[in-house]
Order: sequence, then C-alpha cells, then structure tokens
Amino acid sequence: MTELTHFDARGQAHMVDVGAKPNTHRIAIAEGFITMQPATLDIIAAGTAKKGDVLGIARIGGIMAAKKTSELIPLCHPVALTKVAVDFELLPEKNAVRCEVRTETVGPTGVEMEALTAVQVALLTIYDMCKAVDKGMVIGMVKLREKLGGKSNP
Repeated sequence: MTELTHFDARGQAHMVDVGAKPNTHRIAIAEGFITMQPATLDIIAAGTAKKGDVLGIARIGGIMAAKKTSELIPLCHPVALTKVAVDFELLPEKNAVRCEVRTETVGPTGVEMEALTAVQVALLTIYDMCKAVDKGMVIGMVKLREKLGGKSNP
C-alpha cells in the first residue's frame, strides 16, 4: 500500500506539490446509478417532468460540478479542464439511470475527482428534478472506471 499523499511527515494535511510533474494528457471516466420507481423512469424517458428536461439539466449540473470540484473538495487542485462529457443510459430492467462522466485535461495532476464529483451532482440533480414524485430514489455504485495519463498510467 502506498502512502497517503495529502499528509506531510508530521501528519498535517497539505496540498500535494505537483509543480515538478510534467504536463500530460489525463483522462478519467466515472460512473454511478440512481434507482427509482418504474413510473419515475417513465417520466424521465418521456420528458414530461414538471421541472423540465431532467437529463438535460442533470448534464449541465454535472459539467458545472466538474468545474467547481476544487471549491468543494478541500485539497483538490484547480484543474484546467479541456473536456467534460456527461452521458446517461436508461436501464428499464433495473429501474435506473446510469450516469457516465469523462473528464480530460493536459496538466500535472489527474481529473478523477472532477469525474466523480460530476457523477454525484448529475445524479443529485436527477433526484432534485424528480423528488416530487419519488422520494425513495437511491444513488449508488459511484466509482472511477478508468484513469489514463500521468506516471502511474501512461
């Protein structure tokens, strides 16, 4: 197991110094799911939610969240994102929506946290848009699926 990088030799939290790391093309792909009642999924699929286009608004929410990650996660570096793509897949057999986010940058640090944050906020946006008809929705299985770039995964 490797050391936790966000602590110095005295155990104090610090922001990792990435100044000497080379700029490389970095990609992260994260995913997560929100499960719901079948009728709620039908509303999303039909585009008839009273608040509007659920997936369209959730896509914008995810993109905005990726851009704000360093303001939400205390020791994250501000990252100049070059791409954020938020996609959804309706899964009727599971009464769920799958969200996948791909983030990219060219820089000295990765974009995993941006992808994971974007997935969470996109799914929370779906919850917010549909909570009037389904308060039992469950967000889960959020994970990093892939990370490319940098020293550990060129």
